[in-house]
Amino acid sequence: MPSNLCNDFQFMGMDSSFEDSDIVVFGAPFDGTTSFRPGTRFASKAMRPEFIGLETYSPKLQLDLVDCRVHDGGEMYFPLGDVQTVLNTIETTVSEIVQAGKKPCMIGGEHLVTLPAVKAVLQAHPNAYIFHFDAHTDLRDELDGAYFSHATVIRRIHDIVGDERIFQFGIRSGMKSEFDFALQDQHTYMEPFQVTTVAQQLEKLAGEKVYITIDLDILDPSIFPGTGTPEAGGITYRELESVFTAFQAADVELVGADLVELSPDYDHSGVSTAVANKVLREIILLLNKKANLT
Repeated sequence: MPSNLCNDFQFMGMDSSFEDSDIVVFGAPFDGTTSFRPGTRFASKAMRPEFIGLETYSPKLQLDLVDCRVHDGGEMYFPLGDVQTVLNTIETTVSEIVQAGKKPCMIGGEHLVTLPAVKAVLQAHPNAYIFHFDAHTDLRDELDGAYFSHATVIRRIHDIVGDERIFQFGIRSGMKSEFDFALQDQHTYMEPFQVTTVAQQLEKLAGEKVYITIDLDILDPSIFPGTGTPEAGGITYRELESVFTAFQAADVELVGADLVELSPDYDHSGVSTAVANKVLREIILLLNKKANLT
């Protein structure tokens, strides 16, 4: 087990040892570049005690967590004020998970945490594709002079993988130059506002490996208010379920995943945390679909 993970409260149904697991779930509680409302550092700790409100069985996917070997690695620890140290620590931790033959499932934190996780996964799966679900483009080259930011994370990933490797869905907010970068210049595949072409794009990638990153603010704020940058006009949870079923039907292997941008203190009802937990369950079940393949 990576030395910089520590678990004080375990997710229900994720009690396999690190050595016996196929999937490792862990929290990356960092929101040091958040440009509006902070608080995503508290997501993973808020989710754990609430996860017990779910069943382990997913009627939508007809799969059960009891059939998965999942290790809850707990929370990462790092200096919140040192962005580069945080990025290096996440990359090292995910590398250790991947090198041990496990699949990482990370809970943010803000969206910048995806960058080092993707870098680590690409070490083992250099040809993997990135599927990005979000309200925001995250394609800025810099934000207020910062090269590494939650608003630049997908642009930094594009710097690594290049064109035709990143697929973006549900996007409804960003600068004109970001939309031009994706839609006009076609540096990424982007379906703004919706998620209707996910299955079609996955069909083109038969036999390939995919990393999925879900910024939970893709959901409409009426469904998911507990986030730092809520954006009206989002998709419904039912529409997000169509993404899960598309991945279940597709001939691709998920090699890693993350869900980010739950900021639980902005939703005192707890609904956003409950939604995040259900998304987590479905993602783990999808990661397990081909967990023993190499």
